[in-house]
Amino acid sequence: MYKDEMIQLHQFLVYVLKYLAEDDQIRNDCSEYITLKISPHHIHKTKAEHKHAIFVLCKIIAQVIADKENSSIPENVRNSLSDLVTRSENEIKAD
Repeated sequence: MYKDEMIQLHQFLVYVLKYLAEDDQIRNDCSEYITLKISPHHIHKTKAEHKHAIFVLCKIIAQVIADKENSSIPENVRNSLSDLVTRSENEIKAD
């Protein structure tokens, strides 16, 4: 996937999260994403950083859906997303 496509996906996931999460809940759920200090508008960030942000957003979205829908997302999917976040974080640190 090209960097500009990653940025578009990043932006889409931000929209999805804003749609799903309530105002008070966003700050609590998104603390991991907010600490990354990367948004889709930061085009100067690397492709790996945007990839990591995408994985973090996917993990948060899965958690928000699970909380709202009484665990409609299987635990193994949420665990896999957490693993992807960890691996992508290690990838960034290695660069």
